Amino acid sequence: MELLVITLTAAFACGLAAHLLRLPPLIGFIAAGFLLCALGVEPLPGLADMGRIGVALMLFTIGLHLDPRVLLRPQVWATAGAHMLAVSLLSAVLLAGLAVLGVVIPTAAGTLVLIGLLLSFSSTIVVLKILQDRDDERSLYGRLAIGVLLMQDAAAVAVISFSTGEAPSPWALTLLVLIPLLVLATRRWQALGDGDLGVLFGLTIALVPGYALFEALGLSGELGALAMGLVVARTPGADQLARTLFSLRELMLIGFFLNIGFLGVPTAQNVIQGLALLLLLPLQGIGYWLLLVLLGMRHRTAVLSSLALTNFSEFALIVAALGVEAGWLAPDWMGALVVAVAASFVVAAVLNPLSVSLATRISARLGPRPLAHLHPDERPIDLGDARAIVLGMGRVGRRAYDRLSDDYGLRVLGVEHDATLVAQLRASGRWVVEGDATDAEFWARVREDDDIELIALAMPTQHANVEALAQLRASGSDRGDRTIAAIARYREDVEEFEHLGLWTVVHLYAGAGETLADQAAETIGLPFQRAEGTVA
Repeated sequence: MELLVITLTAAFACGLAAHLLRLPPLIGFIAAGFLLCALGVEPLPGLADMGRIGVALMLFTIGLHLDPRVLLRPQVWATAGAHMLAVSLLSAVLLAGLAVLGVVIPTAAGTLVLIGLLLSFSSTIVVLKILQDRDDERSLYGRLAIGVLLMQDAAAVAVISFSTGEAPSPWALTLLVLIPLLVLATRRWQALGDGDLGVLFGLTIALVPGYALFEALGLSGELGALAMGLVVARTPGADQLARTLFSLRELMLIGFFLNIGFLGVPTAQNVIQGLALLLLLPLQGIGYWLLLVLLGMRHRTAVLSSLALTNFSEFALIVAALGVEAGWLAPDWMGALVVAVAASFVVAAVLNPLSVSLATRISARLGPRPLAHLHPDERPIDLGDARAIVLGMGRVGRRAYDRLSDDYGLRVLGVEHDATLVAQLRASGRWVVEGDATDAEFWARVREDDDIELIALAMPTQHANVEALAQLRASGSDRGDRTIAAIARYREDVEEFEHLGLWTVVHLYAGAGETLADQAAETIGLPFQRAEGTVA
């Protein structure tokens, strides 16, 4: 119990310190691991397993939302393949130069290429955390980033096989039969509900036929958890399952970050070498951006994807540990890679705040791209005869869209960044375009129309609605003869909008009780009566 108390106290204190410094708590958790290791505190029993469960649950919940067709995009497989090849070779050359200067350990050329390949990979857990914190997993740049990560995960299986000398088991081919059977067997899992059995179902399918079975077959357990998410993804209740597992997943991930610190306290030489490896990060980020631009993405889409992917993967630590154990990698490389990976997480946190304004500023400096060079999904948007725009087509946005269209007779355009949801809404007869309203270039793509009378900010997060309002004003769409309305979940959100000069704000929860009572009373035919002493 004493060890648990010490670990929890250190994790919370360091996580809180990172939060106060406006850094993600994960940076504090890594620092807590280093601190506890330096003080000689033993790692909590099962901490490593806790971290693995957290990573598996994160990938499982991503699979619940993922459209596998994204992997077929050239922007995904071509970017991932070309990036791994080019960056691993260029990194090997740079590492050889640093070895000549005595900054890093002299190493055989083939090993340097392998280290370069490991450092060309991006951290699955960090990138997904960035996207989920922004609610951007289904945005165009988010889907591209996730697709690249999946291609890298597939390459990771090959690298592990190479580093251990063990190929995946021939029994892995049975997954071609097992996975379709699981799809059929889990079609009605939602009958279990979202209580204890529902949570246990999610844990079981993610960790047993997912993580454990794939590991036993010589494949990546994380890949197995993702595959099980895809198995359940098309069933009713998948979104609710992801929300139900959220808190458990976040708790387990703390174990992953703490465990990085427990890999060992780096020496001064390790720190120098690890920080020197950060010189490879610009090469990594610029490589992603250049490839995506060449494949037809706008600068902002390419910049957002590149910033999210500019970090080193925890996978480098896994292979490094195997290499040290097998004798083909010097032990000092392990300490250097721990520093490099942890430091890259800090860099990722700085480059990827909740707001995407940094990417917007960078892309604005890069200037517009010729229309002929752009992918069709990135070309101008014609508003046609629309008189109202709803930004964000989740539950609230859809209700607003239908109310404006059906009850007020307005021609309404919905804007949504989730491609899957866009397809569903179009199939239902609604006029919806795929786009990110927080994107300055999105508004540059919109062909302005004087007929627009109303713009509703209905995105699920406050920071997204605030940023969309800023982009509206920057693009000149916030005109005096045009109404802009917004939803807000909390009272402080209402106050923030009022401080920004927006007065048409609906407090999402304030009138929920009254609305419930009104509709129930209307159903049983009760007439509306105002109590004495009240004011209309």
